[in-house]
Amino acid sequence: MKKSLCRFLMGCLVWGAACNPAPSPHWTADLAIEGATILTMDPSRALYAPGTLLIKDGAILALGPQDSLAGQYVATRRLQAEGQLVLPGLINTHCHAAMVLFRGLADDLALQDWLQFYIWPAEAEFIDSLSVRVGTQLAMAEMIRGGITTFNDMYFYMDEVARAAKAAGMRAVIAEGLLDFPVPGSPNPEQGLARTRRLLEGYQNDPLITVAVGPHAPYSCSSGLLQQADSLARRWEAPLHIHLSETRTELADIARPYGGLSPPAYLDSLGLLGPRTIGAHGVWLSPADIELLAARQVGISHNPESNMKLASGVAPLVALRQAGVKLGLGTDGAASNNNLDLWQEMNTAAKLQKVHLEDPAAMEAYAILLMATRGGAQLLGLDQQVGSLEVGKRADLQIVDLQGPHAHPIYNLYSQVVYALRAGDVRTVIIDGRLVMEDRQLLTLDEASIFRQVDSLAGHIREKLLAP
Repeated sequence: MKKSLCRFLMGCLVWGAACNPAPSPHWTADLAIEGATILTMDPSRALYAPGTLLIKDGAILALGPQDSLAGQYVATRRLQAEGQLVLPGLINTHCHAAMVLFRGLADDLALQDWLQFYIWPAEAEFIDSLSVRVGTQLAMAEMIRGGITTFNDMYFYMDEVARAAKAAGMRAVIAEGLLDFPVPGSPNPEQGLARTRRLLEGYQNDPLITVAVGPHAPYSCSSGLLQQADSLARRWEAPLHIHLSETRTELADIARPYGGLSPPAYLDSLGLLGPRTIGAHGVWLSPADIELLAARQVGISHNPESNMKLASGVAPLVALRQAGVKLGLGTDGAASNNNLDLWQEMNTAAKLQKVHLEDPAAMEAYAILLMATRGGAQLLGLDQQVGSLEVGKRADLQIVDLQGPHAHPIYNLYSQVVYALRAGDVRTVIIDGRLVMEDRQLLTLDEASIFRQVDSLAGHIREKLLAP
């Protein structure tokens, strides 16, 4: 009797399971990040706490509240991220990565003296394909450790930068620096333009590398070179990356020979201003300049710490924002900053505007974080790919530890990110769906080897340039 009853009950269970099977997973993911607070920086300001984010084939497959996604997916790998914050990777919209080799070489100088008497001579002596590769690797190690997943770089031997970035799995916008006088790798502007053309041809539709055209500045490029650079950028629909209105000296240098025109007005007279133009710095901009930049849909990369250190001035960030100018944040090169820390840059950018304008409400935390993420992506023309955590976008993100004493308590996450958290809190970084740092261990760069090579190069620089 008991055996018959047991068989009956077992049969009922099997029948019930067959009639009511467990729901099939909706998604198959390569990686699932579970239990984190997810700050998406999408247009709706969506926030999931706790949340889950799924990655498949380098893209964001799904994200949302952890409870709503539970049981809806299977994943090859899962990262448990309780007590951590997931947010988009930061975007460094203006830097000279390999100049990290000159960090601390010449400090406490005006920009023109710094360039003419120290940096340009050092570059002529020591910048070659090897030093650019090693310097870029060191810069990328610093940037990845600080949650930066994309950098916009203008320098020399940019083919080396592209190769180094791809090997490290980092997203980069690269521009060969174009100047009127000989520079490393290009004895004349024609050679620089030729190098740029080769880069444009070689990296079409590359998943990580975007090639820009990089005339250095209005004061270091002739009108002919500026127009050639612009023509090349237009032909390839490439970004045009240029230093713009960085110092008072630049204003005078342009106004004297060009009938009192400001740098933006001068570039506009040559046809260089447009939606793909990225102006670095934008410190000395008049209301008319700002109106012109907004009308031409030009973007500005704000580099507050470099501008402060070189005493270049304070950019009119609030006025630019009110005019609707696209804005991003940059570190500039480590020779004039002296780091590649975009967390510190966010903090400084917010506070500098407040004290400069004597307005504590100027540039609230959300606006600053937007510049460092989605705004930066828009500035570089990459906002359809990165800059926010949204389904279909590439999986460029960072996981930040919230366990430090400075991370408690939390009332407003945007304020916490901008005013309290630090680059050292970044724990894991993912670019294009690939883990490039996990639990603070770099996975695509050999720091020990990089340090040895950099220290060797620095020894030669010290002996040649700093010996008594």
